[in-house]
Amino acid sequence: MPDRPLRLALFSGNYNYLKEGANQALNRLVGYLGRQGHQVRVYSPVTDTPAFEPEGTLVPVPSVALPVRSEFRLSLGLPRAIRADIDRFAPHLIHVSTPDILGGRAETFAERRRLPIIASLHTRFETYLEHYGLGWLRPLAEAHLARFYRRADCVLAPTAGLVDEMKRLRGDSHAALWSRGVDRDLFSPARRDLGWRRSLRVPDDAIVALFLGRLVVEKGIDIFVEAVRLLQERGHDVRALIVGGGPARDRMASLRNAVFTGHLQGEELACAIASADLMINPSVTEAFGNVVLEAMASGLPVISAAAPSARSLIEDGRTGLLCRTPTPAGYADAAERLIKAPHRRLSIGEAARAASAAYRWDAASEAAEAAYRETLARVAARRPS
Repeated sequence: MPDRPLRLALFSGNYNYLKEGANQALNRLVGYLGRQGHQVRVYSPVTDTPAFEPEGTLVPVPSVALPVRSEFRLSLGLPRAIRADIDRFAPHLIHVSTPDILGGRAETFAERRRLPIIASLHTRFETYLEHYGLGWLRPLAEAHLARFYRRADCVLAPTAGLVDEMKRLRGDSHAALWSRGVDRDLFSPARRDLGWRRSLRVPDDAIVALFLGRLVVEKGIDIFVEAVRLLQERGHDVRALIVGGGPARDRMASLRNAVFTGHLQGEELACAIASADLMINPSVTEAFGNVVLEAMASGLPVISAAAPSARSLIEDGRTGLLCRTPTPAGYADAAERLIKAPHRRLSIGEAARAASAAYRWDAASEAAEAAYRETLARVAARRPS
């Protein structure tokens, strides 16, 4: 099917009820596919208070709230009515984006109907367990993830390093790059606004350290808090700018002079990012790191954990800093070096802005579309007519 429009059934654990980097990427992809004339039907849990309007046709799948993280929903299976809906749609292939019960059942559904399966990797779920005192479960989680990605006919991963990792895990070459993009007109140094900072009672000469993302323990919020506190104890006028919301907000409430904006979108979000002076990102759970790329496009020097996702985006010392001592003191030391060298802080921000030009949403989506067609052709070629 080199030219014909495709019908794609996409399965997600959270397509639009909470705003996250993963579902933002999925919605960008679905919007692109729709503009190319393809049909996408999305199956996901929903809530009465979605974070944004979905791209494509969204079909609600019955779900329950997770016991520990009630803001997330979990589908317990693929009900008969949903299976009938998929059969009526008659997709050419199945795309699973979350290694949960719904994703696993969707893989089984596809296998029984001999439909090609694309799996995409968005989050390093195995890294979550340490943050909840469940590190002993990591081998079981890794075994589950390995089986999930091996069942697919192709895995889409957001960085070259993860593509290679998936090829090693699968023992074949059937993994492809589906990178990400950034809107550089929206996320830009031109959005910096001292008036906005002043409205938050932030002095012009204060250093604003940004935290961007959901306020959950697996994002490294405790390390961020302690790093900022260390900087303040060393005599630096550092103000934490915390953009995002989540169940762990109280763990950050003790920070002196911290500013909490809650969730922001669009121009408000772009203004907040560009109005900071540096970003501290201690998280190691992302597969890509959209927030890092948005900060880079906004001209911020980012101090990030030296996780694979950040290493794929940041050239250490030129477009950002990779913290290889991932402790509060390590982040504070790196931030202090930038605070004491404003010209270096500016030059790193300028280089980060320039580097962000390599990431375009349409180019990323074109690569995913090409992987769909290649997988369809390969699977068709190995099956008898």
